[in-house]
Amino acid sequence: MFWQMIVSGLAMGCIYALIALGFVLIYKATEIVNFAQGDIMMVGAFVAYTTLILFHVPYILAILMTLVFMALFGMVIERVLLRPLIGEPVFAMIMVTLAVGILLRSVAGMIWGYETYRFSAGMVDQPVRFAGVSLSSIHLWIMGVTVILIGALYFFFNRTKMGISIEATSQNQLAAFLMGIGVKRVFSNIWAIGAIVAAIAGILLSPIQFLNYNMGYIGLKAFPAAVLGGFGSVPGAIVGGIIIGVSESLAGVYLPGGFKETTAWIILIIVLLIRPEGIFGIQQQKRV
Repeated sequence: MFWQMIVSGLAMGCIYALIALGFVLIYKATEIVNFAQGDIMMVGAFVAYTTLILFHVPYILAILMTLVFMALFGMVIERVLLRPLIGEPVFAMIMVTLAVGILLRSVAGMIWGYETYRFSAGMVDQPVRFAGVSLSSIHLWIMGVTVILIGALYFFFNRTKMGISIEATSQNQLAAFLMGIGVKRVFSNIWAIGAIVAAIAGILLSPIQFLNYNMGYIGLKAFPAAVLGGFGSVPGAIVGGIIIGVSESLAGVYLPGGFKETTAWIILIIVLLIRPEGIFGIQQQKRV
């Protein structure tokens, strides 16, 4: 039971890590906290459901179509709703992302209905025996895809011209602009990447949590993961997501009822009391 809970927590932690990764990537490049990230994940899952189940598009093509659509969707959100607010108070941008999340949930309910759907996303749940422990193949798929995606993102940000431009912009927007980097184009690209990562998280989440218009609320648990690891740290988002996922899984078994839903916030409070900048955060000091 213990090792099954650990693996289950790791799988759920990978989902939290991917959503937290979207928070971190967008924040690093644009300094915007995107509270609609969970709902963007929900839209990605529904788009995949539509192409695969309703339109019967072949699996690989359906996933590619979903990712392309979500990339364009992220660009549209940035271009139409957030770019006009450049220079405005951060609070205004945060309120816009909250409004986008509410709007997406409402529109998803009108398009796909308010029912709950079963969506395996092409993954078959078969027990896998390893060292005497029975594991779910879906959990293993989630962890495997997460590792591959993290490796692809690492290669993208360190070995490609676009990725290096995004990394430069995240460190200093003015210096990047003066060096000839199109900062506005970088903003669009990072929102596209954030939407793609969210869509992959939604597709992976659907087999273990039913598909419905409210599934985006899981972003409220991924946000503590991003803060826990150090907001702005990519490794921190991954580690924070895994810590939250495993702790939540164990709390659901070994602690009284109700602790599972609050575990993420309890851990976040404890870590921030000890290390306010997060596990991988950099402490900044200002001379007055």
